[in-house]
Amino acid sequence: MSLTVGAAILLGLVEGLTEWLPISSTGHLTVTQALLGIEGDAADSYAIAIQAGAILAVLGLYRERFGAMLRGLRGDDEAGRRTLIAVLVGCLPAVMVGLALEDVIKQRLFGPWPVVVAWFVGGVVILVVARHRRDVAPEAGAPLTALQWRGALLIGLAQTLALWPGVSRSLVTILVATAIGLTVPAAVEFSFLLGFVTLGGATLYETASSGNEMVAAFGVAKPLLGLAVAFLAATVAMRWMVSYLSRRGLGIFGWYRIGVAAVVAGLLITGVL
Repeated sequence: MSLTVGAAILLGLVEGLTEWLPISSTGHLTVTQALLGIEGDAADSYAIAIQAGAILAVLGLYRERFGAMLRGLRGDDEAGRRTLIAVLVGCLPAVMVGLALEDVIKQRLFGPWPVVVAWFVGGVVILVVARHRRDVAPEAGAPLTALQWRGALLIGLAQTLALWPGVSRSLVTILVATAIGLTVPAAVEFSFLLGFVTLGGATLYETASSGNEMVAAFGVAKPLLGLAVAFLAATVAMRWMVSYLSRRGLGIFGWYRIGVAAVVAGLLITGVL
């Protein structure tokens, strides 16, 4: 098993473009790795490690919000303190479930067919929700600073569903956040903030536990290259998504998920994948 420069760039591009969109980066990376023939523990660790690039993109886009949360930690910003508490509460369920079921998830769910099922089901859910909310303006609802810990906990519980590759953490968190009354921009921002902490923790954990194996297999330069590409791609994808959802709904992502599920299912049935 080898990782070429081209494959490192491609995987970084896939990670960055899909991490924050409601289409599942893990699902796309799983299928891309299978098509490239880059599989195994080292490859899985690489896919998680390059998430750091997408995570840093959140810090750049929402640096003012992070500043407010830091001031809230010092007691100088009440709204920032509430947001910080909401983010921490929202992260707890995924952390606990992820640690408890880590081996089961990797053994049972990291494969193309579970991803296809999750893509299709998620696509149908998006279309149903989009139809229900077609007359609701994106700015209708409460701002992020109004989110209380109970609402954050509900969003965090929904986030655990995304431990199934293909479900999409962004999808479930945005849907639940809007369902409990947040505006679409607020829901997207909270989803990104949750991802920053949740994915950041997962990346550090995976790097600490399997980083040596990844470096032994792929070296240092290629993972860093993938990380840099993921950062640039995620920055572009996030800005586009925020702009798009401020004007339109999630429907396009539902059709995309159903379409990609059909294509990958066809590849699996014909033996190409």
